[in-house]
Amino acid sequence: MARDRLTFCIFGAGRIGKLHARNIAAHPRARIKYVVDPMAGAAAVLARQIGARTSPDAPTALADQEIDAVVIASSTNTHVDLIMASARMGKAVLCEKPIDLDIKRVDRCLAALEKHRVPVAIGFNRRFDPTNRAIRAAIRNGDVGDVEMIVITSRDPEPPPAAYIKVSGGLFRDMMIHDFDLARWLLGEEPVEVVAKASCRVDRGIGKAGDVDTAMVILKTRRGSLCHINNSRRAAYGYDQRVEVFGSRGMVRSDNLRPTTVLKSNAVTTDARDPLLHFFVERYADAYLHEVDHFIDAVLANRKPSVSVQDGRQALLLADAALQSHRTGKTVAVSIR
Repeated sequence: MARDRLTFCIFGAGRIGKLHARNIAAHPRARIKYVVDPMAGAAAVLARQIGARTSPDAPTALADQEIDAVVIASSTNTHVDLIMASARMGKAVLCEKPIDLDIKRVDRCLAALEKHRVPVAIGFNRRFDPTNRAIRAAIRNGDVGDVEMIVITSRDPEPPPAAYIKVSGGLFRDMMIHDFDLARWLLGEEPVEVVAKASCRVDRGIGKAGDVDTAMVILKTRRGSLCHINNSRRAAYGYDQRVEVFGSRGMVRSDNLRPTTVLKSNAVTTDARDPLLHFFVERYADAYLHEVDHFIDAVLANRKPSVSVQDGRQALLLADAALQSHRTGKTVAVSIR
């Protein structure tokens, strides 16, 4: 008998777990039965808010035959184990990026997943952003002709705590990994060379934690298309998210989103606008909704989600190459699998 509704378990009651949980709880074709988090208090609070219950651990929740799907929004070091445990129990998986910080673990996970016919999607939500989708549609419709250059700007409003930096995997694997996936999606072909330059200009604590906070990367495809990505952990004016695609027939680009499009002018200023949306939760609110909707649609229709574990692997491969280039000062070749 065909299902018309999915029952979820949410792993992780932090910021992303809460976001996904609220979106799924409000979805007409989904419900949440369990929230699982090592912090029992956080799990209990979120469960009460969305009308779910807590489970003491992953095995208990996954053993419940009512559970059709899971969202993995827990810490990165738990992702592979939870993906595999969920797949073994026949649960569909939506896992936040990255799959893992170690490409060898990712490869072992992908190999093991071939034994289990369950949908597994990776949370590169920017593919579901209406603005980014409009840019990709313009590319596919031939509006810019042959793509020659892409520029992706992604700058956070403020740096995260140093404690987070120590476990995040660093700017390339944690922050820029979204841009690597977006670049692959817009280019329509795999980058084969990576050059990275990075420094610590924003927060000395980030440098002491062994990471960078300011970075520029150039990707080059086999056909010679180029993509420039620039990241900063601090933009004094707000969350800066822009894309420009230049090609043989023209250009398409996006601007930052704001709460309204109102312009104000007076004796002091001309065309003053609302400040930028604060951070990714606000800027990509629609993208997260569309991402969950797509995942539920795919699972109910027995289709593969559009963002696969292979996409997660390729983005991590580019992040690793960028980190290597930054450390060695050399261009790094990337193999296409």
